Amino acid sequence: MNTPDGQRFGIQMDVRVRQADLGRDGSASTIGMARWLEDARIRLRLHRFERLIGKGGFGPYQILLVGQRVNRFAPAGPTGTRVQVHTGVRRVGRSSFTFEQVIMVDGKHVGSGDATVVLADNSGPLQFPDELIADLDEMQLPETGTSAAARPRPERLQRAHYSYWATLRSRIGDVDSNQHVNFIALATWYDEAVATFTSHSIGTSGAGSVPDLPPSSYQIQYLGEVTYPGDYEIGLTVRSVDTDSVHYELGVFHDSTCLSVADAIGPRGKLTAEALEAAPTAD
Repeated sequence: MNTPDGQRFGIQMDVRVRQADLGRDGSASTIGMARWLEDARIRLRLHRFERLIGKGGFGPYQILLVGQRVNRFAPAGPTGTRVQVHTGVRRVGRSSFTFEQVIMVDGKHVGSGDATVVLADNSGPLQFPDELIADLDEMQLPETGTSAAARPRPERLQRAHYSYWATLRSRIGDVDSNQHVNFIALATWYDEAVATFTSHSIGTSGAGSVPDLPPSSYQIQYLGEVTYPGDYEIGLTVRSVDTDSVHYELGVFHDSTCLSVADAIGPRGKLTAEALEAAPTAD
């Protein structure tokens, strides 16, 4: 299958739009698209690596997502619509690799994403066996010069960087088989923080309808484990504003420890200059 620029791109997996994928506008949300990307990655087969595991040649280990990006370019839906997710591997190292993905509906490019993965045990990241590297090499995409996400700037890890806060408590339903809060659940926390901020800024907190201004783009890096039970705070600051969109910087904190950061872009909607100026921007 060819992407919009004509490049052959990865392995196709089909998914169906589910009711839970839809946002309030009746089409798939950015979080819903993140679920499709995850579904396609989980269904990939790594035959050499799986045989190695079956013979007891590697492990025990956990699969950890250390970063992901998801972009919603166009509406997709309604429920039941068939979506094609194309997945390839952009970068392979000795202890991490990065998937790159595109989402198509009826030949239209509606979304994209990437995800950086490590395998780890209690001592930290593990070096990949040759069998896994060989499997990943078969899915390698042509080089495009895409670079890995930069480490967060030091100030992003400090509470003083953020000007608005939303408090959340982890739920048992957020916990995955690795015994920590799942990365998709964490993405919904960022959605929650943006919704709380926009509602407060427009003045609908506690009364009236909540403005429907969820981000269409997320770039998230995971820095530590978010666990259950636990009380957490999501910090938010407005990085920049243009005519149609707002660029947010966010971070998940437990006390003074930053466990995840995100960059997000959402629609400006009815957010006024006065409302946005009320939340001090980062330097």
